[in-house]
Amino acid sequence: MSLDTIRKKVIFHNSIDVWIAACGEKNVSWTNPEEYKKFIAYLLKNNLNLKAFNLCTHEAGATEEEKTKFAETLSETKEDPNSLTYTIRLNDTALNLIRSYSN
Repeated sequence: MSLDTIRKKVIFHNSIDVWIAACGEKNVSWTNPEEYKKFIAYLLKNNLNLKAFNLCTHEAGATEEEKTKFAETLSETKEDPNSLTYTIRLNDTALNLIRSYSN
């Protein structure tokens, strides 16, 4: 699912879904937690307005085993701000910043 598609559904999204959509647009794997952490570090460094929240693994999609495992792996390092899940408002500025990230 593309960033534009998820943007049409609701304004705010969790950072894991945004990460998956961004990787899908670039046709790269989203399953490496270390790459996700680099992505979050990039967004934080560029002052994107992110709000941390606790994502329960069942909210990440209990029927989607890889996504649930990914969220659980991230939750093991809660002290690292780059491993947290955030809400992201997908406005034009955020989309441009997200799309300019290269891993």
